[in-house]
Amino acid sequence: MEKIELNFGWSSLTTVGVIVLGLLTIFCPNPLQAAELPDNENTAQVLEVEAKGKPGAYNFAVTISSPDTGCDLYANWWEVINEEGELLYRRILAHSHVDEQPFTRSGGSIPLEANQVAIVRVHMHPTGYSTQVQKGTVKNGFKAVTLESEFALELAQQEPLPTGCAF
Repeated sequence: MEKIELNFGWSSLTTVGVIVLGLLTIFCPNPLQAAELPDNENTAQVLEVEAKGKPGAYNFAVTISSPDTGCDLYANWWEVINEEGELLYRRILAHSHVDEQPFTRSGGSIPLEANQVAIVRVHMHPTGYSTQVQKGTVKNGFKAVTLESEFALELAQQEPLPTGCAF
């Protein structure tokens, strides 16, 4: 019996990745339905969202993983937006979390109804928004999805904004 060796180098894997991405674009045109794909190494991810409270005034506990190195690179806020890209709530993170990964920070009062779809995403200074977000409702919970990279980028200029980084 003859032994056959298969060698797949990085270029073969890259080609497969490009084909998969192309198929996702064709068969999954809605950016909120795309499969989870890894972000740039300088971005953060929202890992979990826990909601408490009552309709119209929820508090969220948001767990974030970020590659913080100090004030030069850190997660500087998380926010809740609706499917149309309107800002509902923003929680400013006043310092980096170099030695605390992942970390959870709470915030509210968030004006949502129990069955209203929301997107929770994180912003990094200076690299911008992560495409790895949590989408869902308070009633049914949140799940990880990949958001289109251009979705509601203008919110990065909308108040409230951080005034600096403590450490």
